[in-house]
Order: sequence, then structure tokens, then C-alpha cells
Amino acid sequence: MSWLEALILGIVQGLTEFLPVSSSGHLEIGHALLGTSGDDNLSFAVLVHAATVLSTLVVLWREVAQLFVGTFTTPKWNNEKNYVAKIFVSMIPVFVVGIFFKEEVEALFGNGLLLVGICLLVTALLLALSEWLQKGRQTKGHEVGFKDAFIIGIAQACAVLPGLSRSGTTIATGLLCGVKKESVAQFSFLMVLIPILGEALLDGIKIVQGEVTSELELIPAVVGFLAAFVTGCLACRFMLEVVRRQRLIWFSLYCAIIGTTAIIATVC
Repeated sequence: MSWLEALILGIVQGLTEFLPVSSSGHLEIGHALLGTSGDDNLSFAVLVHAATVLSTLVVLWREVAQLFVGTFTTPKWNNEKNYVAKIFVSMIPVFVVGIFFKEEVEALFGNGLLLVGICLLVTALLLALSEWLQKGRQTKGHEVGFKDAFIIGIAQACAVLPGLSRSGTTIATGLLCGVKKESVAQFSFLMVLIPILGEALLDGIKIVQGEVTSELELIPAVVGFLAAFVTGCLACRFMLEVVRRQRLIWFSLYCAIIGTTAIIATVC
């Protein structure tokens, strides 16, 4: 992988991790267009996912710090402990998928763009439906509850499919559950931190132990990491504002166009 390919893929990862257009799907498309495939892909994916986790911590550092302080500095049950408990509840479905269906999920990647295209169309439908229902509601919604957290967690587990946007699916599901638009994006971005870090750690162990070989060079690695981090910070801030203003329909149209294009390119 050259530094230019790493730059392009890093930008793609940073933008699409937070925008509701599927980072995994766009990386699959990017690898297909650039012709980058092989053992470098896993180590590069671990690297850029770590970069987007760091960008989440930078953008939402006040919220993360408040949760950390409120959780570990007092023995009393408080709002921060309650919020963290909801995050752990949301992790149950993706934990089950990761433990029992990891090999089946990994087998779905790298098998062409047809599945990516179909899942992008599903993402488009979810985004359009959530915005339409949200605008039709008379109330402004409620805060994330434990039931909401579990349902959003199921959506996150489904979003392991390439092309089914994690942020788009979880945000749309939260809105469909009636959660406040001001709350759902923040919860969506915070709930993924531990699963992504856990997955990156496991993949990193595989690389270190030699179960997966990698020849990713230093310069492409640094370029990809920085590109994903910078664009991730911008995309995270942008997406928080987009959800507040209810502008998901444009991403729905984008996913529909890209998904349809991927299907046509595969079939034809």
C-alpha cells in the first residue's frame, strides 16, 4: 500500500465512520477501486479504527471526562453510572455476535460489492424512515433508556454487515424508538468506543503473534492514521450538528445512489 492509497483510505474511514454512509462499505469500495488487497488490510483497518476512536475522544472529551469522573469518584449511583450502564447494555448484542458469529461475519468481507450495495440501500431506507417519523411526532422525544439502549445495540450488531452503516443504523434506530435527536448521536458515538477498541486489540494481538502477516510500511501507516484522525474529528462534529438539525435525508439519497451503483457494477 502506497502513502497515497493510505491517505485516500484514511480519509474515507475518517469521514464514513461518523457519517451515516458505512465506513466498512466504503472501505470495501475503496479497496476494490484502488486494487489494494491482502494482508495489509487488517493492520490498516486496526490502525484507522484506532484513529477514529481517538477522534471521538477528542470531540467528546468533556462528556467522556464527566462520565469517567462520575463513575469512579463516588460510590453512589448517579446519572453518570446510569449512562455507562446503558452503554454496557447496548454492547450485549454485538458481544454475542463477536463471540459466536465472528468467523461468519468476517467471511462476508472481501466477497464483492453486491452485499455492500444491498446494505447501503437498507441504510438509505432506515435514514429516510427515521427522519420522516421524527418530523411527524408531536413530542421532542425522551432520553435514552435501558430498553432503547438494548434495541440500539441490536442495530449496532446488525451493522457489522459491510455497507450497513453503524452510525446511520444506530442513530436511525434511536430516532425510531423516540429518543431525542440531541441525545441519540452522542450515545451512538460513545457506545462504540469499547467494542472498537476491543476488536482492534484482538486483531492487534493476531498481528503481533504472527497469525496474520503484514507488510504495512511506516509512512503509509502514519499517513493513514493522521488522515483518519483529522477527518474523523471534522465528521464527528459535523454529524452531531446534522442530527440536531434533522438533515439525514441527504445521506439517505447518497446511500441509495452509491448502493444502486455498486449493485449495477456487480451485476453488469
